[in-house]
Amino acid sequence: MAAQERSLRVEAVVLRHSDWGEADRLLSIYTREAGKLRAVAKGARKLRSRKAGHLEPFTRAALLLARGHDLWIVTQADTLDAYLPLREDLLRTGYASYVVELVDRFSYEEGQNSGIFRLLVETLERVTREAEEMNILLALRYYEIRLLDLMGFRPELFHCVQCGAEIKAEDQFFSAEKGGVICPRCSGSGAFMRPVSINALRFLRHFQRSTYTEACKAHPTAAEMREMEVLLQFYLTYLLERGLNSPEFLRALKKG
Repeated sequence: MAAQERSLRVEAVVLRHSDWGEADRLLSIYTREAGKLRAVAKGARKLRSRKAGHLEPFTRAALLLARGHDLWIVTQADTLDAYLPLREDLLRTGYASYVVELVDRFSYEEGQNSGIFRLLVETLERVTREAEEMNILLALRYYEIRLLDLMGFRPELFHCVQCGAEIKAEDQFFSAEKGGVICPRCSGSGAFMRPVSINALRFLRHFQRSTYTEACKAHPTAAEMREMEVLLQFYLTYLLERGLNSPEFLRALKKG
């Protein structure tokens, strides 16, 4: 994106918004053309605002942005996909919140990454359309693994990150600090470690090297899915250096 551009047409997903001034909204958006941006929607909190409905979280929209002094300003907004089922089911809302929170926390305003945008849109579509919760959970595990790849944090799942030996068909350990699997022989030499069963590890490997269609052929048990969720949350939290909000919301929702 050239520095002198005064306007920009983008396809964007709204990650979050907050109140700004008396009647405006400050948006965090992820765009196909320019990556993550912040933009102000003037008057979006007014009852008669024509833009407000197009700028809700999770919405995929076509936006026209004008360069302001410090921030982009939304001058035109049209919904491309509102993902309505995400707003009609509280559990789906929680899952979608997790999807956008991960992108928001991991990304900075550093320019285009069409792979992240495509993964974000595809995952929101999967959370929207999948009928079974286990299929949604599989889509989320696939999303986490692929997002780690795109962000430069691909975990090593095939060789011990300590000694380099090929991982054998036995239970292992995972080191968040070293970014991968540690064999039982080296398990005492790393910090921030968790055990990982060989079955959970097989599924994570499968997701890492497969298309989504191929990944869907996997059928982990509920216990294996939960183990993968806990392990990936452990690694993501370590990388972000703080916890995420949406998993807490999901846990409270399921308990309630």
